[in-house]
Amino acid sequence: MDSNRSDGTGHFGGTDHFGSTADEAAVPATAKILIAGGFGVGKTTLVGTISEIRPLRTEEPLSNHSVGVDDVQGVRAKTTTTVAMDFGRISFQSQLVLYLFGTPGQERFWFMWDDLSVGAIGAVIMADTRRIGDCFASIDYFERNGTPFVIAVNCFDGAPRFEPEDIRIALTLGPDVPVVLCDARDRDSVKKVLVGLVRYVMTNNQTSQAARA
Repeated sequence: MDSNRSDGTGHFGGTDHFGSTADEAAVPATAKILIAGGFGVGKTTLVGTISEIRPLRTEEPLSNHSVGVDDVQGVRAKTTTTVAMDFGRISFQSQLVLYLFGTPGQERFWFMWDDLSVGAIGAVIMADTRRIGDCFASIDYFERNGTPFVIAVNCFDGAPRFEPEDIRIALTLGPDVPVVLCDARDRDSVKKVLVGLVRYVMTNNQTSQAARA
């Protein structure tokens, strides 16, 4: 996937949104990806970093009502929380448009996951080494629903650093699930995560088709 920009529109290069000429009426293919993980792990940041449009956010300030409900250990500087979803979009020259949906991290909003996951080809589960157990709920959910996912370890400043294989062991993941280190603030880093997920989804699809043949 070539993501080099050729203009100031925020698109990933090409003559227009999808790399076609203005005279062509090509309809782009679309795909939906979920960005999941625990509270304060960087989902909103990741979507905002890579989206070509101003991302739709449903953040609200943390209030006294969240005391004793939301665990802010390790993320005490966080002052807002996503209460519904984050939404972003990426267009490619190959007439592919990716829609990114960030899920709410707190348990009290998990009821929304079923609706958000409809039609998703895969998921990025973000992890924070200071609160590694927070992504277990997402792992369980996507494993139960048969949704391919990758683990993206967001490397926060000052957080302990571990090798991907150590993270894999801590999360009891199979050898085929990609585990990558990333910086949700860095565009190139986020691109690598999304490319890794798409490749993993394609590999899974090819394996499934071969098994049915």
